[in-house]
Amino acid sequence: MRAREPDYEGVIERDGVRVGYDVYGAGEPTIVLLTSWAIVHARQWKAQVPYLARWFRVITVEGRGNGRADRPVKEEAYSDRAYVDDAIAAMDATGTDRAVVVGLSLGARHALQLAAWYPERAAGVVAIGTALPWPVPPDFDEPKDSYEGWGKANRNYWLADYPGWVEFFMSQVFTEPHSIKQREDGVGYGLETTAETLLLTGPAVAAPTEADAEAICRQVRCPVLIVHGDQDGIVPYPTGVAIAGWTGGQMVTIHGGGHAPNARDPVRANLLIRDFAESLGPRTPGPQTWTRGRDRRKRALYISSPIGLGHVRRDLAIAGELRARQPDLEIDWLTQHPVTQVLEERGERVHPASRWLASESAHIESEAGEHDLNVFQAARRMDEIMIANFMVFHDLTADEPYDLWIADEGWDVDHFLFDNPELKRTAYAWLTDFNGFLPMPEGGAAEAALTADWNAEGVEQMRRYPQLRDQSIFVGNPGDLVDAPLGPELPSVRDWTLERYTCTGYVTGFSPPADREALRAELGYRPGERICLMTVGGSGVGTHLLRRVAAAFPLAEKAVPGLRMFAVTGPRIDPASVPVPDGVEVRGYVPDLYRHLAACDLAVVQGGLTTTMELVAARRPFIYVPLARHFEQQIHVAHRLAQYGAGRRLDYTALDPDYLAEAIAAEIDRPVDYRPVETDGAARAAALLAELL
Repeated sequence: MRAREPDYEGVIERDGVRVGYDVYGAGEPTIVLLTSWAIVHARQWKAQVPYLARWFRVITVEGRGNGRADRPVKEEAYSDRAYVDDAIAAMDATGTDRAVVVGLSLGARHALQLAAWYPERAAGVVAIGTALPWPVPPDFDEPKDSYEGWGKANRNYWLADYPGWVEFFMSQVFTEPHSIKQREDGVGYGLETTAETLLLTGPAVAAPTEADAEAICRQVRCPVLIVHGDQDGIVPYPTGVAIAGWTGGQMVTIHGGGHAPNARDPVRANLLIRDFAESLGPRTPGPQTWTRGRDRRKRALYISSPIGLGHVRRDLAIAGELRARQPDLEIDWLTQHPVTQVLEERGERVHPASRWLASESAHIESEAGEHDLNVFQAARRMDEIMIANFMVFHDLTADEPYDLWIADEGWDVDHFLFDNPELKRTAYAWLTDFNGFLPMPEGGAAEAALTADWNAEGVEQMRRYPQLRDQSIFVGNPGDLVDAPLGPELPSVRDWTLERYTCTGYVTGFSPPADREALRAELGYRPGERICLMTVGGSGVGTHLLRRVAAAFPLAEKAVPGLRMFAVTGPRIDPASVPVPDGVEVRGYVPDLYRHLAACDLAVVQGGLTTTMELVAARRPFIYVPLARHFEQQIHVAHRLAQYGAGRRLDYTALDPDYLAEAIAAEIDRPVDYRPVETDGAARAAALLAELL
């Protein structure tokens, strides 16, 4: 799922070649993002578009040979002049007289050429990792006995093993550690074209000499920003230094950076482009108010994960305890639907900037199959949403002072703060109820390597910047932690968490009812009824489970006299999308669902932590069905429930009506003997947070 869809998609056609372009946003000046070499396409800018489009009008122009552009079959169609004129045609088609032109690699070359050849159209240029010149190896056309390293930059190798060339090339684009996802993206882009197409681009790519490069750069009259990583494996760093000298532009060095900082260091790239564009635009500063330090009330910004409703339930409980300790504390919430719905019902202040957040819940839902969600891979593929949402957080906290940031599984905030520690401006606390991304067996060695790399990056960051988090809180007890390794030569989940976190015990956000019969009567349940409640939490993943459990009702009703079944779809599933047999009652979003869970005789639920732990705290029997390939539900939650001796676990693939009816009949009368759930978890967490105020 994209973080930002285009406002308009268009196509220009020149000399029979069609080239796509997309338009986003409406601010000034316009920014034109040029695609690099034909080995990639315009999605190379996915980390920039959502952010820049909040401030500027943004146009992405596809490059011939890939993406939404034709693949012409003649070399002359891939000349530098053709690419530049495509950009000019896209500007004409969108009514853009002048723009800030931004490019990476060959796209940066074309940006400088556009400014040199059409000076009236370029308000400024941002040139990143500029491939000008970029000669091909002298033996490019010669067959070899073997092709190793840069020896793969060879016509014959490309034709024999084009995927091997793309994989090698992307390994040189992203030389930074822990760049697996960026390399994967690059390989995916590269495989959308062919070796034959890439070979047609070769003569034009190699044509400019160093003298030509200098001549082009010296023609540029607009302001120029040169960005270059000093570990660039594609274009040598001295090339960027020379271009800065020839253009008289500002040189920004990414120390330790590779060829594509827009993808590997997107926060820095976004801020560099925005600051440069604003320096050229017609912006008039708006009114400002500065409050003297002694006149400021204490303020906290609470980032609550929107994936389900479990986080907000505990976060509200913690916020209440925190206010009891700091009565003058103002709390703003930065979050998304469905959390915003709960907060608004409670009269909390959802910060207006929340409207800019890209939907994490919608992304997770788009990744799910039939009761199947590889949540680790879904998190990896949420990268453009993560950077888009972090930039919302960045701009908000740059403009408004807070005394404390609290992130309850705000993965975007945590990851990019560790990548950009200089952006920390105040006390920062992190909360989570699990630690460690773990591979599922069906993922094999490949997934094990990916999770280990993900975990290793987190461990390295925390060891390098141990003070970035002022408090790390594990919402649970030491026994809730699995003893699985985070990866080769890494500590275990349990050891790492106990070394770096404070355990507060679980936070339910409610007290179990003292009089369950009175609660049942209040909720409208009749005496003698056996209430079976099925629910799948606050996300939109769970429709298939609801349907399958509902289908078992006719048989279950025969086995359990007086059975009454409710299907609660939650805030993100349309009740009409869940067909049920006669006798099953369907409800949508139910505020304070925990009260119904406490009143029921049996619950059938997914494997999410919040719902299952609410049932443990209420001491109600339940069946839980973890999502397939969901490491948190399959490993972390299952381990925690075993610590409490709670719940009966079923596999979704085994859920036919007969089996489900038998399970419902067996579990509805099963006496429970769960370990008690502590009731002071919110107070303990709030006490830790209050120390930071």
